[in-house]
Amino acid sequence: MQRTYLPETGEALRLLGLQTRLKRKQAKMSEREFADRVGVSRVTIRQIEKGAPTVAVGLMFEAAAIIGVDLFVPEGTSLAPYLNRTRDTLALLPKKERAAEVTFDNDF
Repeated sequence: MQRTYLPETGEALRLLGLQTRLKRKQAKMSEREFADRVGVSRVTIRQIEKGAPTVAVGLMFEAAAIIGVDLFVPEGTSLAPYLNRTRDTLALLPKKERAAEVTFDNDF
């Protein structure tokens, strides 16, 4: 059985894949060179650049970061302040709120 994804998920994956492909092409790097740099096969690079949802998210982020795609913030900016702020916000929530079960309506 094939997993289905929300349209927003597919769009985000395709955007990250296309941005990765664009940066690779702008760097005049072949799929083989990029695959060697990331430490994966050319097939995996093609899947990343297509935005395939079966590629591990860490691998997609790693490939994008290696080639210079800005992830969440402008290049050279650290995510540490955002991570710390989010941790602090979570710590301020009442314990029962942190442990509450959340139900999402994914009726599409």
